[in-house]
Amino acid sequence: MAAPSRKQVLKFLCQFGAFILTRFGFWNCFSMLMLFAERADAKRKPDIQVPYLYVDMGAAVLCASFMSFGVKRRWFALAAAMQLAVSTYASYIGEQVHYGDWLKVRMYSRSLAVVGGFLVLASGAGEVYRQKHRTRSLQSTGQVFIGVYLICMVYSLQHSKEDRQVFLSHIPGGEVTLMLMVLLFGVLALAFLSGWYIRLAAQVLATVLPLVILFIDGNMGYWHHTRKVEFWNQMKLIGHNVGIFGAVLILATDG
Repeated sequence: MAAPSRKQVLKFLCQFGAFILTRFGFWNCFSMLMLFAERADAKRKPDIQVPYLYVDMGAAVLCASFMSFGVKRRWFALAAAMQLAVSTYASYIGEQVHYGDWLKVRMYSRSLAVVGGFLVLASGAGEVYRQKHRTRSLQSTGQVFIGVYLICMVYSLQHSKEDRQVFLSHIPGGEVTLMLMVLLFGVLALAFLSGWYIRLAAQVLATVLPLVILFIDGNMGYWHHTRKVEFWNQMKLIGHNVGIFGAVLILATDG
């Protein structure tokens, strides 16, 4: 049996990235429901007022369903980007729940990056049989949002003791390795913001992100028990990084 060609491997990875990103809405809604159920036991409020929360989740599930079935995927990817942007903004200005500044950076930067991922999808990137020309302006905007997320990672690794500690406990080399990671994320951010070497930058990020998800985000003992991040809030953040990984896979193979 012949080994798959490079083109077939890239096509599979691109489809896999689109599969992850189009299903993001389902996991995000599920983790939000579990988070708010967790808060209900402690008599804490959700991020968004309840009547609007159901509308928000309904819109997210609707967009995810149509994207998953490939029905007008560009339009519903754009709608999903708008829905998540409005939801994030409503959570931010609502101030129904108090978060530390370091946690706000983690939460809102990841939401912004997923919005960018949806814009990349809405541009036509990742389509197996592209019947319309790609909208480069949407893709460029999405790339900028992912670049901002990387800048926030650089900021967190430099100024957030919570993020610095979890990285230092999992990477050999201590402060030297940490500074090299800051440099790496900074260079990747510049690539995404400028639009230069996007495919190469996305390939590097697609290699690094699974390690971050597994060893950093997946350290539930640190985030939940030591830093008091709600369990399902951390699961929600993991889902965001997985969604970003899907978007990066698309750019790495079809950027």
